[in-house]
Amino acid sequence: MIRGALTLAAVVLMGLALWQGIVSATGLPHFILPGPARVAEAVWTHRALIAENAVVTVSEVMIGLVLGALLGAATAIWLAASPLARPLLRPMLVFSQAIPVFALAPVLTLWFGYGLGSKIAMALLIIYFPVTSSFFDGLMRTPQGWLDMAHVMRATPTQVMWRIRIPAALPSLASGLRLAAVYAPIGAIIGEWVGASRGLGYLMLLANGRAKIDLMFAALIVLAVFTLLLHAGVDRAAAWLLRRHRG
Repeated sequence: MIRGALTLAAVVLMGLALWQGIVSATGLPHFILPGPARVAEAVWTHRALIAENAVVTVSEVMIGLVLGALLGAATAIWLAASPLARPLLRPMLVFSQAIPVFALAPVLTLWFGYGLGSKIAMALLIIYFPVTSSFFDGLMRTPQGWLDMAHVMRATPTQVMWRIRIPAALPSLASGLRLAAVYAPIGAIIGEWVGASRGLGYLMLLANGRAKIDLMFAALIVLAVFTLLLHAGVDRAAAWLLRRHRG
């Protein structure tokens, strides 16, 4: 724990030093690339405004992450349990990823409006495929010996799914959730860029339009910190779930 914290602190300090070095060496004006000190000042000066918009983005991301994870896990179980559903649903899943996310954002905004609904739908859509794909692969890679033993013991398909295949696929589900934790903020921010009146993505566009680049960077840094914390939290939760299952 202490070693990890020290490593993280060292990486952050190196990043800040590199950032400041680039600003000092290039001599770029602050409205092109502000230095770390100016961005930190913007974070403190506009802390109330940033916090107000961050609450909106965090709500969108968390709701979208939970709904996307549940829907993705349910779809993966359905695909693994129903051979008839695979030829129908898998091409649809692949097709959903073939459409650029930016192309879907205006459509979702038109359908769900400029509020939370379109951003939650965007976050859900962007994480749905990674969770479904990872969990489905894990469900289909259950060791054959375990399945043969269940067949000998005359286990029903439902018992095989819930007592053997799902527990064996939990590491794959954990990998999908870790990816989802990184992708979910992307979906929410894209939705806010297309149409919103609140949120960190909206604040970034507003600050950029008013040439307040330090505020734009401040919102970006807050978003990055939240994404790192979300990924770390999901990683801890997944590790706890796996330890509990093994125990």
